[in-house]
Amino acid sequence: MDQKTHWDNVYKTKASDAVSWYRPHLEKSLELICKTNTDRFASIIDVGGGESTLVDDLLKDGCRNVSILDISETAIEVSKRRLGDNAALVTWIAADITQVELPFQHYDVWHDRAVFHFLTSNEERIKYVRQVTKAVKPGGHVIVATFGPQGPEKCSGLSTMRYDADTLHNEFGTKFKLIESATELHNTPFGTTQQFLYCYCVLK
Repeated sequence: MDQKTHWDNVYKTKASDAVSWYRPHLEKSLELICKTNTDRFASIIDVGGGESTLVDDLLKDGCRNVSILDISETAIEVSKRRLGDNAALVTWIAADITQVELPFQHYDVWHDRAVFHFLTSNEERIKYVRQVTKAVKPGGHVIVATFGPQGPEKCSGLSTMRYDADTLHNEFGTKFKLIESATELHNTPFGTTQQFLYCYCVLK
């Protein structure tokens, strides 16, 4: 089964608040995006944000240049229905992040919570980092959250990678200046916890 079919099946069979990574609000992500000090017209992309409520909160905060990318069209449709008329304020991209053609040096802020740790091959990770390097403006902000060192080794039936701040930053390389890192214990809808690691970098 390919990745798109896998994730479409996940979102077709589970409610948006019944997946392990669900949070009503992504508080840590919002905090780090706020620290970028970008204005309401900054170009923000949320990678893997198909059903995430981050877009709701960004729009509520006045952001007016938000793109949501997800491999699953099913997940994107869920968010469009939830947002109603506000969905028209968002650019929606249904694509695999390792293969999509993104606009060159377009984004001020790149956000990813829980996509990168599903890239288990070195080739996939290299393609991902190339995408970030090409699509983010010089001096732009890159916020990536993965499972931390004590995070799960599997999620939604797929193997995952786990990182500390050094190993995650090393995947991106010297073009990225690490500004801040933090771990977070995420409480899942099932009463368990997952350790997430956040890294906030600036593209040199």
